[in-house]
Amino acid sequence: MKNLRMKAARAALDLSQQQLADAVGVSRQTINAIEKGDYNPTIKLCVAICRCLGKTLDELFWED
Repeated sequence: MKNLRMKAARAALDLSQQQLADAVGVSRQTINAIEKGDYNPTIKLCVAICRCLGKTLDELFWED
């Protein structure tokens, strides 16, 4: 499932995929794959992304 909430949160902060990737220590391709729903990140990476984007795990990764 695509992670449009993560993509929207990143865009709201005017961050590119590369900038977010650099901030959390992964490749741009990893961020792209998470947003497309092709990659299921570790909890450690989820937490790092949430911290960078100022969101909670529930806001970005919990499916309704």
